Amino acid sequence: MGLGVVPPLLLVLLECWASVSAQAGATVAVTTEALNSTEPAPMTFRPALSPKPPNTPRAPEPSSGPRPTPVTDVAALCVCDLFPVQCDVNCCCDPDCSSMDFSVFSACSVPVVTGDSQFCSQKAAIYSLNFTANPPQRIFKLVDQLNPSIFCIHITNYKPALSFINPEVPDENNFDKLIKSSDGFSWNAESDVSITAESDTPNTSKYEYGVPLQTSDSFLRFPSPLTSSLCSDNNPAAFLVNQAVKCTRRINVGQCEEIEALSMAYYSSPKILRVPNSVTEVPITVQSIVIQSINKTLTRLEDTDTLKQALVEAGAVKICTKVVLEVKYSLTYTDAGEITKAHLSVLLGTISNAVVPLQQTFEIHFIQQSTKPVPLSGNPGYVVGLPLAAGFRPPTGSGIIQTMNRYGQLTVLRSTAEQDCLAIEGIRTPVLFGYNMQSGCKLRLTRATTCLLVAEKMKSLLRGQGFPDFVAPFGNSRAQDVLDWVPVHFVTQASHVKDSCQLPVALVIEVKWTKYGSLLNPQAKIVNVTANLISSSFPETNSGNERTISIFTAVTFVDVSAPAEAGFRARPTINAKLPFNFFFPFV
Repeated sequence: MGLGVVPPLLLVLLECWASVSAQAGATVAVTTEALNSTEPAPMTFRPALSPKPPNTPRAPEPSSGPRPTPVTDVAALCVCDLFPVQCDVNCCCDPDCSSMDFSVFSACSVPVVTGDSQFCSQKAAIYSLNFTANPPQRIFKLVDQLNPSIFCIHITNYKPALSFINPEVPDENNFDKLIKSSDGFSWNAESDVSITAESDTPNTSKYEYGVPLQTSDSFLRFPSPLTSSLCSDNNPAAFLVNQAVKCTRRINVGQCEEIEALSMAYYSSPKILRVPNSVTEVPITVQSIVIQSINKTLTRLEDTDTLKQALVEAGAVKICTKVVLEVKYSLTYTDAGEITKAHLSVLLGTISNAVVPLQQTFEIHFIQQSTKPVPLSGNPGYVVGLPLAAGFRPPTGSGIIQTMNRYGQLTVLRSTAEQDCLAIEGIRTPVLFGYNMQSGCKLRLTRATTCLLVAEKMKSLLRGQGFPDFVAPFGNSRAQDVLDWVPVHFVTQASHVKDSCQLPVALVIEVKWTKYGSLLNPQAKIVNVTANLISSSFPETNSGNERTISIFTAVTFVDVSAPAEAGFRARPTINAKLPFNFFFPFV
């Protein structure tokens, strides 16, 4: 088949492709970060190919018109810039990054930034790193990128399609027309404008999660490591984000008095705004000052006045005292998103030439106002003498339900002086971790006593009002982590006498636990809980006589920890093979 019988549709598509490919070579702007210079670099595209024979008539050219102005400046667009006033790691388009920051990047997380991908020709910002330079440099290119698809927009002649249509605001002239077109909907120009303005304006009446804490001059600085272990002081403290970091500083001991990051006033002088963009300031109150000597002894000062670091020279040895080693912020907030209190605890120490670079520790915690901390039975492992955490799992719920009284979550029968089972109903004692317990009472039976009624009464007496279904493995286990909780295996053990009423007489709870974690600080973890309800046949009484039965409960803790074995890493093996002619010409 020759070219003369090519379908007309294919010829039109090939001509569109040739029109796109035949454009002149674009000029690429190349920018190197370290040199701050821009030089043109030619980019060559494939030549146009015309599959039509010379006598084939050309399709009519589309009406030419100016290309639309790009709505987005791709050179200024940066989708990986997530933190304000801070250089994001491997974000080559972040304007907050300097040449020094680019030199430690491993790659560009967003190498290409483009505009509308439906146009046949569009601007593209290309970012890369030149690792051959010393130090490595960032390379920026702004090119005209061609869309290889034949179904692309070459020319647009409908400019309103590039943006949203502005709605017509009702006034006294068009109100009747709009009320008819809206089918009776009531319009209010003032309310629409106010709602739009409120939705577009960020909420500045309260702090929200992750919002940087503002101060009177900028924001509360929370030093942290960025791309390396070195401290970066431009990291803002975020609302409700608890952090604990360690970082190092390279300092000159002889100039320690001039370094702000080593001064206590650098962390205690800022005043936090109660809410964003407000005039009410919350000062930072120094709560405690601890001095650490050279031999690591700690001394807490009674006075909380701000101290300044001092340089002491003893011959050739230089020592700097009262240097900030550890900073702890404790911020109190309300449920309305307001900061009410700010406390600071610092650890000051002494450094010399032998301890540089200096390591600092920074922590920040948020505490809600008018709330009490939830008591735990351990953190993480159980502590001997504290109650076991237990609860129920509803059929349609996803979390464990616990009572507010942690001493009433798992209880057993409590012994009294009267020893009357019917009189001590409701008197319980909590199950404490590590304590083996045994309690009981006496049940008096007469000839008129019904077995079924007494059996149900004793079962309720032994189990209590609400016997739990799950027990927490650790003392600080969360209720939402249902899969981590240990189920209670409830076993009923009856006598072998057939056709007799079974009377519950004992409840034996066995708790198996193990030592978890490091050998230096093992944590107690519960791995199994079994509740065994023991029943016996109902005793018969003679006429006019009473019979007494002992009812008891027992709790035992069994340590099932496996013996600890010291582990050592295996010696590395060298798997090397010599070349076959290594000993040539001797062998």
